[in-house]
Amino acid sequence: MTTRILIADDQEDIRSGFRLILDSQPDMNVVGEAADGETAVALARELRPDVVLADIRMPRLDGLEVTRLLAPRTRVVVVTTFDLDEYVHTALRNGACGFLLKRSGPALLIEGVRAAMAGDTLISPQITVRLLSRLTQAGPVAARPAAHPLTEREVDIVQLVARGLTNAEIGAELFISAGTAKTHIANVQAKLGARNRVGIAAWAWEHGIAKAEADTP
Repeated sequence: MTTRILIADDQEDIRSGFRLILDSQPDMNVVGEAADGETAVALARELRPDVVLADIRMPRLDGLEVTRLLAPRTRVVVVTTFDLDEYVHTALRNGACGFLLKRSGPALLIEGVRAAMAGDTLISPQITVRLLSRLTQAGPVAARPAAHPLTEREVDIVQLVARGLTNAEIGAELFISAGTAKTHIANVQAKLGARNRVGIAAWAWEHGIAKAEADTP
């Protein structure tokens, strides 16, 4: 199957560059471009792309609002120059299927689209590491509940999701198959009522699960 992609960015050169990268892939096709958020939402509803790549700072509607309006029915991957913590958290809360930095390069862009289509979520590794590091330095976070619905194995899964690992990487870390990792993640998502795996990561950060993992030698 060919993945149909809509690119939303107010810079024409960025849109052209992304189109060249993505259209070079045999399983990807850019079906539309938008220079502002309102146009992006309208085109997404008209063209029904599989994935929308949305910049943060755009005229009329920013990428965060575009994400809120389109997700989870449409997979939205935020691709931006700006990696401020508040942007990352808001994008994830609004249902983004990934958060990538433009400087990360073509390979990560392609991987982010494929991850979204596979039900995975790709977050630029430097963002995940920084967020976890700052949570650790910030002192106490919300206390972990005395009882939560997760099994010990599911907690292991949550910790790795919070690090931004893919299903394959989680499988390798825990000596299970990628398919088994995906099943665990689906079970965790249902138990926590998370919209997607980035919602799982947000839960981990808020409840000290990710912090606990980061502190483990």
